[in-house]
Amino acid sequence: MNETVRVVFTPSGRRGSFPVGTAVLDAARALGVDIDSVCGGRAICGRCQVAQPAGEFSKFQISATATSLTPAEEGEARCAARGKLAEGNRLSCQARLLGDAVIDVPPESQVHRQIVRKRVEMRAIENDPVTRLYYVEVREPDMHDPSGDLRRLFEALEREWGLVELEADIAVIRSLQTTLRTGKWAVTAAVRNSRELIALWPGFEDRLYGIAVDVGSTTISLQLCELLNGKVLAAEGAMNPQIRFGEDLMSRVSYVMMHPEGAAEMTAVVRRAIRDLATRAAEAAGVESDHIVELVIVGNPIMHHLVLGIDPQELGGAPFALAVDNAVTVMAGELDLAFHPGARAYFLPCIAGHVGADCAAAMLSESPHLADALTLMVDVGTNAEIVLGTRERILACSSPTGPAFEGAQISSGQRAAPGAIERVRIDRETLEPRYRVIGDERWSDEAGFAGNATGICGSGIIEVIAELFLSGVITRDGVIDGASAARNPDRVIADGRTFSYRLVTGSREILVTQNDVRAIQLGKAALYAGVKLLMDRLGVTAVERINLAGAFGSYIDPTYAMVLGLIPDCEIPHVSSAGNAAGTGARIALLNNASRTEIEQVVRRVEKIETAVEPRFQEHFVDAIALPHRRDPFPKLRAAIVVPEAVDPDDSTAEGGRRNRRRNRGRD
Repeated sequence: MNETVRVVFTPSGRRGSFPVGTAVLDAARALGVDIDSVCGGRAICGRCQVAQPAGEFSKFQISATATSLTPAEEGEARCAARGKLAEGNRLSCQARLLGDAVIDVPPESQVHRQIVRKRVEMRAIENDPVTRLYYVEVREPDMHDPSGDLRRLFEALEREWGLVELEADIAVIRSLQTTLRTGKWAVTAAVRNSRELIALWPGFEDRLYGIAVDVGSTTISLQLCELLNGKVLAAEGAMNPQIRFGEDLMSRVSYVMMHPEGAAEMTAVVRRAIRDLATRAAEAAGVESDHIVELVIVGNPIMHHLVLGIDPQELGGAPFALAVDNAVTVMAGELDLAFHPGARAYFLPCIAGHVGADCAAAMLSESPHLADALTLMVDVGTNAEIVLGTRERILACSSPTGPAFEGAQISSGQRAAPGAIERVRIDRETLEPRYRVIGDERWSDEAGFAGNATGICGSGIIEVIAELFLSGVITRDGVIDGASAARNPDRVIADGRTFSYRLVTGSREILVTQNDVRAIQLGKAALYAGVKLLMDRLGVTAVERINLAGAFGSYIDPTYAMVLGLIPDCEIPHVSSAGNAAGTGARIALLNNASRTEIEQVVRRVEKIETAVEPRFQEHFVDAIALPHRRDPFPKLRAAIVVPEAVDPDDSTAEGGRRNRRRNRGRD
């Protein structure tokens, strides 16, 4: 009878008894312990590292010594010489059990390792990509065995890795014999979904990459990731070149309607932009682009359709019908995005005609569908996408906010780039401003400030209008009050029939004009009206948490957003920035196969609200024009800061109303 020893694996706590001489990796697999390996126990990949601490472990009733494992052998020495074995660690495929042992599996050796995310309230992401690598040694052909090379490769993958019912891409089959012979019958296979053989390399390979792409109407962002460990190796971004066809989505659809070749033009330029970004990311990370085998692409419905090569005209008018709303997987080569011939492109599902795969990705990142607290998620862009709900019920809509929040339609507006004013403070008494520009951490009134203000970006325009409102320069109905010029005539100046605020003086003067204020009012009112429609449908009057997503949402100060009425009243500490949630969601879908099934199921139960046909949208929109709102009292905001008194909802005594009544009396 063979002697057995006990082993406990941490941090999982799984334990068992095994015959002396059992490889640690074999014991781990028998117990279902999560240990990574690409080479199948040949001491090549270095991924199955473990540590074996010595000492008394009373919790496990185990006394472990340095001799609980066999001494290091030649395979581990070779691995250490290549820098693939950390000091003090052992390869679990080489170390064998000689006595009772406690084996620690470090995070970097776990197949389903947790991906660290910066915001503590967010769930951790398990790294489990759809495509994995498997190193095998294939039987050579034999005159007495007429089986084909592919059959013998499949037999090796089943024998060594348990992969069954495999299918192979034709590109793999075409190069199969050359690859096998170049590798001297040892090859590394990339298998997708445990069934599709999509790539094959001679010898041992442990490099496999994917890209996550968020195609916005204004910008495109891309992350290059190492699939086997979840690391982001490089990130690139660029303006969406489709802007030359129109600033917003509807103008691009109009272009397609007026130009028969328009859809193909826009498809070509956006695909070229994705290729260029991926090439730049690969060069920056020093990786071979032909090892990129997986793409995840998200975007609003029109961007989604254009990348796929689908004419978006039906999305230009009611009933805003999508060509496809479920998740789509295609050969990347069909989109002119083939980095490796076997690369696949996965598109997350769209939610509705104006609520796209980018919103689904943001939901995957922020998880409002798993929340107990009533959570509002807003992705602020030229077309705001809004989600409200809990784990019990979830609703979504979109609202046409326009490009003002991104600096467009603003007299001195610009994209968020060096030189753009991003922060503003105004003295309540003197009306003198101080500001910060992108690229200089100092304020304009601090020694050493060298920022050359070139314009004002979205977060800057939000803050300056909010500050002017709090300072009494802008009235609740959004009028720049000329009477405030008496407080500082150098700052509040006549500008035709209206007034403007001079934010920056000198050779490059930057003004905040009445039209600027109106553009922001229209955008924020559209967004708030969409939120109110969802609140109406849920029968609620307040939200508990707010997540501001999108590139613009990353830089909005929650207090100023609430002062303007961009978002509903909420405890300010419960308002957080989600950053580029759509891009993060795309990365999650790239690195975690199960998340794809999750979001596909969640999207099916989202209740869609179409703001264009909701009768109360216009009513909510008109009320939301006022700062912060004509009817909603914002008690939580008022508890935090001093806000000008609210207008009586039954009174039309806003500044414009008073002027209109005076004019009417003059005609009587």
